[in-house]
Amino acid sequence: GKSTLIRCINRLVEASEGDIILFGQSIRPMGAAELRVLRRRIGMIFQEFNLVNRMSVMDNVLSGRLGYTGALRSLFKAFPRSDIEQALHILDRVGLADHVDKRADELSGGQRQRVGIARALMQKPEILLLDEPTSALDPKISRDVMSLISDLAREFAVPVLCNIHDVQLALEFCNRIIGLQDGYKKFDGPAKGMQKQDLDAIYAMEVL
Repeated sequence: GKSTLIRCINRLVEASEGDIILFGQSIRPMGAAELRVLRRRIGMIFQEFNLVNRMSVMDNVLSGRLGYTGALRSLFKAFPRSDIEQALHILDRVGLADHVDKRADELSGGQRQRVGIARALMQKPEILLLDEPTSALDPKISRDVMSLISDLAREFAVPVLCNIHDVQLALEFCNRIIGLQDGYKKFDGPAKGMQKQDLDAIYAMEVL
């Protein structure tokens, strides 16, 4: 349910009822053109990375600018020099400056997720959506990736909405935690204020 919920925010999944307000706008009635413009403002980092394997790291990162680039320029990969320079800067920031020309499928899981982070930041987003960004990674790499995202969110001044199954990572890196159970909000407050009984309430199972 967490992935479905977060994907409703940029309408990768269509909500069946209710309303979604983002940037002061109701997004459910938006047509295709309005939705394309909205999605420029929303960066997303996926649990399975969603990279184009046969493309280079640089081309995957530059794809974050496709919403701002005309169809012809996109077809010939004629990105402005400013976009290329920004991509190089972000790749250096995520520790992949030496992998620019590698194909995405030559990278490790942690490196692939860093490409996904760089691509999302190339959009110059006003919000970042994270859909289980560490579920395909081992514990050490997971912590490194969450630390990197936390640092970059502050550096680029962009808020992050993350769904994550690892409670300890949420407590360590998130400012606010919302706990859901069966579609209802069971907890909403600062991470530092979350107690064991709050977790017990969220994860409680009815015994028949």
